[in-house]
Amino acid sequence: MHALRQLQAAPQFSPTPTPTQPNSQESLDRQQGPTPTPPPQSEWDRLRAQLRERPIDADVWLKLVDLAEDSGDMEKIKNTYEGMLETYPNTPSVQIAYLKHFLDDPSQFSQAEALFRRFLLRTTPSVELLKFYLTYISRRVTTGPNAREVIRKCYDFALGHIGQDKDSFEIWQDYINFLKAGETNTTWEEQQKMDAVRKAYQHAVQIPMENVKRLWEEYQEFENGLNRITAKKFISDLQEAHMQARTVLNQLQEHLAALFPPLPSARGNRPAIWLPRPPTFNQGDKALVQRWRLYLKWEESNPLEIEEKDRTTLLQRVQSVYRKAVVRMRYYSEIWYMAYAWTKGIGKTDEANALLKSGIEANPASFVLNFAYAEALELQNNFTEVHPTYEKFVEVLRKDLETTEQRVNAENSSNSSLGSQNSQKTDTNPPSQNSSFATQVSDDKPPRSKELIEKRTDYGIAYIMYMRFGRRAEGLKSARNIFGKARRDRWTPWEVYEAAALMEYHCGNKDVQVASRIFEKGMETFGEEVEFVLRYLGFLISINDENNARALFERVIGSFTADKARPLWERWARYEYQYGDLAAAHKLEKRMAEVYPNDPPIKRFAERHKYLNIDAIAVRDLGFVLGRQGSRGSGSGSGAIGRSDTLQSLLASQPKDTVPAPSSAKRAVSPEHRRREESRSEYPSKRQRPASPVRERDRDWRDSRDGPRNRRHGSPPWERERDRDAPPRKPLKEEKEEDKGIALPSVLSWFVGTLPTANSFDGPVFRTDDLMQVFRNAVIPSTTPARTRSPPAPRTDVQAGGRPPPDYGPYQGPGGGRRGRW
Repeated sequence: MHALRQLQAAPQFSPTPTPTQPNSQESLDRQQGPTPTPPPQSEWDRLRAQLRERPIDADVWLKLVDLAEDSGDMEKIKNTYEGMLETYPNTPSVQIAYLKHFLDDPSQFSQAEALFRRFLLRTTPSVELLKFYLTYISRRVTTGPNAREVIRKCYDFALGHIGQDKDSFEIWQDYINFLKAGETNTTWEEQQKMDAVRKAYQHAVQIPMENVKRLWEEYQEFENGLNRITAKKFISDLQEAHMQARTVLNQLQEHLAALFPPLPSARGNRPAIWLPRPPTFNQGDKALVQRWRLYLKWEESNPLEIEEKDRTTLLQRVQSVYRKAVVRMRYYSEIWYMAYAWTKGIGKTDEANALLKSGIEANPASFVLNFAYAEALELQNNFTEVHPTYEKFVEVLRKDLETTEQRVNAENSSNSSLGSQNSQKTDTNPPSQNSSFATQVSDDKPPRSKELIEKRTDYGIAYIMYMRFGRRAEGLKSARNIFGKARRDRWTPWEVYEAAALMEYHCGNKDVQVASRIFEKGMETFGEEVEFVLRYLGFLISINDENNARALFERVIGSFTADKARPLWERWARYEYQYGDLAAAHKLEKRMAEVYPNDPPIKRFAERHKYLNIDAIAVRDLGFVLGRQGSRGSGSGSGAIGRSDTLQSLLASQPKDTVPAPSSAKRAVSPEHRRREESRSEYPSKRQRPASPVRERDRDWRDSRDGPRNRRHGSPPWERERDRDAPPRKPLKEEKEEDKGIALPSVLSWFVGTLPTANSFDGPVFRTDDLMQVFRNAVIPSTTPARTRSPPAPRTDVQAGGRPPPDYGPYQGPGGGRRGRW
């Protein structure tokens, strides 16, 4: 960053005046001609410009480091590493690569020691950095009366921080050899040395680290060399703990194998540098987070079975693991929050808050970290710090929205020229404004991109949480002031208005007038948002304000198209059915029939006689199977299980006034259609197959407004009229021959009887005829080399009489996929 400021302050290139070209008014007039070409931008300047736009681009940082290293300019190297450590603090590979520049020249040792103090005392250092530090100390401190004491304190410092690490074997090995190499002059000093060596061994052999078995063998030799009698006691006391450490080591290696991949190859004299990268939340990133989550929970579970008296050792071990995790997973907010929750759980509140603050520096747009930090400050009654936290968070989200808007506008402008050229080639006569086609086209054009709408909604959550804090901490007046700021923000979504209105009603002594004014103020901006209007209507109904609710419904129902207005019709219809009179219900149904002419009359009749998700007419009288999962409170309120649309259902769902283009070749009728036609025929003697599975069309009988229903004997005339255009069925004789029942053996019949009913199945439903087609066309290699298998028959084209291609679309779940944004 310092280098960047220097580059910005550097004088710009300008041609110097010459005797033949004096710096006068005449020369200024000549400048109206071709301007001199500026010098080409260097690679260094280009990379710095990229980092100004996106400072967390790891690849650009690595290229910049290589350029600085190749230049040999020490000042440029310092500025590059300082900027990298500002973006990626506590990254061991960057710290070591930076330190290596000050260890060859004795005149630079003071700079190296200053860096060591900065790196080692700021946070828990890494094993690699401490190895580097101990190597430096052993080279620098070689003589003097206190040389061994200084080195011993350095080893104690290192082992106190990373002694429980899996990769700390070399430090333990060097420390034990250092203790053994100590000179003694008396028997007491020799005994003191042996006790120190024994204590180091006993501590090391209980740690799950690499080569712990070798340390155990060395410890056995050490004890047996001193006294075989006492050796048995010491070894037997540690046998169980050592074996537990070796067992845990195997589990630890499995956890860490995927979490710590090998470092990239080094470049020249520069050590390898690894930098964390922001997540894209693809499958690889999600799997990595899941592995870290499992590993951290495993460490918290005390796999070494450390006793309560040694609880400090356990806490030190887990704390070291979490600090290593937040360095490796710097841009994953979940890992930061896990570290905060664990640190707060052991009573270290200040350290926990410091973790949240560091996490916000790495992830300024993180909702979980900003909300957690604001709540932590609120619990400490530090209200003056909460306001800047929310304001800074809102500002970060606002800048992100503006950046997204600029990018979306740039993309739209680049495509606008292509769209204008295509529009000139279309028909010059536009469709009528009253036609359904024009209405559909206007509805299919969202005002903004989906990404921008989602980010704007998330932006509103920050304001809503800010208002909640203001009400809890400082009263309703503070929440009103925050809402006043939100009203002046062009990015505020309608959810903020609703939250403010409901807060005034529930926390302001049931102040209906203020809440209604907020809703009306929101209608000025979000009157075209069906969801907001629906929430406003629901609020008026909940406070029993029938007059204003009816007025709102009548005011807005004509401003939406039929498809968008359906939730409003359904909500008001439920209110009329439950609390209005029968004449008003019939009048409303007549209006709805004009808007939705394809809805069958029995649908509205059944809706009028249901409560919550209990639809007795559909289940008892019409034979449909509904999944009663509780009332959803939106849409039609039906508890229908979702369907998986196939090609046949999509073709059949066309309205009857839409006539498909005639085809010269008719498509063959599938067995599913034959069964549906047979159930509608006048021959009641047809035998049905036992235990046939429930079809998806039965489950979603209400959502498919224009599609064919499942026919039964004596179906009403309006259903037969809607299916006049259905494909013709085959002769009855042919259908009966193909649909003959199959008698199952007694054992299979008993087995089928023990299976759960079809109603309990909530998984994906496949078309059996398509599955059988797949099985028939499957090529199974023969186990006998002498026999050959003829290839399967070629697939028949759909228009030539074959089956349509199978539809294996994604399973939408028991609810048929979530509707709306949530």
